[in-house]
Amino acid sequence: MDDQSTPAPIAGELVTETFEYDGGRQVTVYVPLDPPEAVVFAGDGQLISQWGGYLEAADVPPTMIVGAHRTDDSDEMVRIREYSPSFDEERFAAHESFFVEDVRQWVKSRFDIALPAERTAVCGVSASGELSLALGLRHPDIYGAVFSASPGGGYRPPAEMPSPLPRTYLVAGTLEPFFHENATRWADALRDGADVVMTERLGNHGDPFWAAEFPLMVAWAFGP
Repeated sequence: MDDQSTPAPIAGELVTETFEYDGGRQVTVYVPLDPPEAVVFAGDGQLISQWGGYLEAADVPPTMIVGAHRTDDSDEMVRIREYSPSFDEERFAAHESFFVEDVRQWVKSRFDIALPAERTAVCGVSASGELSLALGLRHPDIYGAVFSASPGGGYRPPAEMPSPLPRTYLVAGTLEPFFHENATRWADALRDGADVVMTERLGNHGDPFWAAEFPLMVAWAFGP
């Protein structure tokens, strides 16, 4: 996954906190200039928290981004085990508790913000795209929308979908067939019970189209 795309300049504030989870895991929050009307909780937060500038340049409601950083372990499977329930249920459950409970309660206390599900999304890219889908399906009472870019294929739609389902916006690149197939599979599986958008962009895995699509996701979920 490429973290080298240049983020747009940010006028809002970035706040970083270190949690005890996993020996010290950081969370970076983008705080918009105006009081937030929506909030996006994101995996791979070291990347997605930097996308506030793209929101500032777009006609979208003021939106806070809460980005939980990925593991520092160089073994990519450690990240995948945290983000996908298909590989290591115990590791996934520990990260789920950190993400859904600890981070959310800290945001409520630190920023005095606790928005309803219809103004809250969970977001991810690649492996954390799987995380956003898994958490959206497990916690539709918390995350009313899912933003998933180029999701990995370890976590696949369950044979029996839960109800209710969150609104879901998927995007994938035309030059990343494996991830495009995964996103399409999820879009097809969710359409029977959820409001679903599936878009494709010219690009490969990790290309800047992830950040370019982000304001469109926010506008779709939280716009007028």
